[in-house]
Amino acid sequence: MRARIVLGVEQVVEVTDLDAANEVLNAAYGQMRLNRGIEHPHMWMSSRIHGQMRFDELHGSIRLEVSVDPMQNYVFGHTGAGMVYYGSGGEDRYWLPGESFLTAPPDSGFIGAVFDPRLSTVTLPRPVVDEVADDVRFAGFRPLSPEAGAAWWSTCAHLRDEVLPLFGDHPLVSANATRLLVSATLAAFPNNSLGGPAPSDRRDAHPRTVRRAIAFIEANAANDITAADIARAARVSIRAVQLAFRHHLDMTPMAYLRRVRLSCAHADLRATNGTVTAIAARWGYARPSVFAAHYRAAYGVAPSKTLRSG
Repeated sequence: MRARIVLGVEQVVEVTDLDAANEVLNAAYGQMRLNRGIEHPHMWMSSRIHGQMRFDELHGSIRLEVSVDPMQNYVFGHTGAGMVYYGSGGEDRYWLPGESFLTAPPDSGFIGAVFDPRLSTVTLPRPVVDEVADDVRFAGFRPLSPEAGAAWWSTCAHLRDEVLPLFGDHPLVSANATRLLVSATLAAFPNNSLGGPAPSDRRDAHPRTVRRAIAFIEANAANDITAADIARAARVSIRAVQLAFRHHLDMTPMAYLRRVRLSCAHADLRATNGTVTAIAARWGYARPSVFAAHYRAAYGVAPSKTLRSG
């Protein structure tokens, strides 16, 4: 087994025997036991870890089957070539090229097998998902539609390949990327967060909730705060605070947070506290073009003009 680190970000491992392959997969996903495999495999696995997100790419000439203990994380995948199999809860699932999927519930063991794959996986810890929506439970392993699956995978690849390698060391950009990936996952795969609010959420969606949430947001805009943090500060559920903001302000709590951060970026531009790109990244914008569009919509001028006039 050989391993190398590329730019301190990507770990690439090459293995040429089954025991080494099993060791690599154990390190990535948790306890698993090798059931069977071809005698002379050749497998590459590259891994990138950005904050609490993990992106893996597995490919090569390898065929193996493993029994996997509950992983306690959500592991989603996309098959680029070959075939992938998962079995849990008495159900067999085969994934072919172009398909996206959820492997298994975090608290469920399963059988997994790969057949000469090009497999991409995205690992999200349970607490990361719970910071975006209350008590999430996924209701299926396939996306809501092929289009939903394609949109989800496009978001994953964009964050993995374009955003995080350039801006992963900016805390708010990394945090926003994590929330975007979780939100895209919740939108693509069937889960209980897609339903309507509970009666208790409707009762809690009152102006006091909004006032408490706003006070917390404005005091903590420079920090990595989540929808769950805002809800805790407002002393209600995530769904209740979202409903309160929609009802009273016609926006989401996270949209209000973006507006506050944009105001902070405006102050930095006027104070010439860095370049446009640096200020944008400081306040959570990985793409200066998106920052410029939002800034122009809010202030009527380009951010570069505000910077020059500072």
